[in-house]
Amino acid sequence: MPERLVTWTQEDNIAVVTIDNPPMNVLSSRVVEELDNCLKDINNNNDCRAVVITGAGEKAFMAGADIKELSEIINKSASSLLFTKKIHATFNRLENLPIPTLAAINGYALGGGLELALACDIRIASEKALLGLPEIKLGLFPGGGGTQRLPRLIGTSLAKEMLFSGDMLDASASMAIGLVNRVVSHGEALSAAKEFAHLLASRPGVALSLLKETVNRGINTSLREGLTVERDLLDRAFKTEDAREGVTSFLKKKKALFKHR
Repeated sequence: MPERLVTWTQEDNIAVVTIDNPPMNVLSSRVVEELDNCLKDINNNNDCRAVVITGAGEKAFMAGADIKELSEIINKSASSLLFTKKIHATFNRLENLPIPTLAAINGYALGGGLELALACDIRIASEKALLGLPEIKLGLFPGGGGTQRLPRLIGTSLAKEMLFSGDMLDASASMAIGLVNRVVSHGEALSAAKEFAHLLASRPGVALSLLKETVNRGINTSLREGLTVERDLLDRAFKTEDAREGVTSFLKKKKALFKHR
């Protein structure tokens, strides 16, 4: 059996997913399939309460799609639908995991790599990271959710500027427009993401899951519909053991011991 290109390990109560497809960790069909399998495993592991995704080495988080695969599709005049459907399914699975997800961006995050990061809840970048969606320079445009997730994150006008130009942004510019949450020293993205993941994993798990669902569902609806989602899911949070523990502990001025149920 060939060595796996995507693996995950459990560190206490967080999962760390590593994409190792040298030299630039590009998004091939095999990477998509292996990533999808890792996400399924993590979703079925009740001990994992946060996920960090990173690329092996310091050159690239993921430097886009496998251009050789794209060339085969184009030269055969074949449909790209199957290729993009698989990517969408995997990235949607990541986006909809009921636990926080963090991208540790340790270098280039281009094309499919940036789209992977966009499917995460939080992005932490090395000061030397470069982010962009350069597909227009190939006569194409992003097909892994970039045209939809990027405008929702940074606004339509800025997203169009990135998409139309295909140019890269450095870490500081990315943070200025809200594309990444934090910028850290070179080589520290993974450790910073792990530290934050451990913090999030310590929060009451059911409430955190319901909170993520509330935001994800509400952002794609009207304000009125979103408020209904908020009301209904908060009612479920009120009924959890952790809510009773949290409120009781606050009143008794003691530390809450959450059981994630």
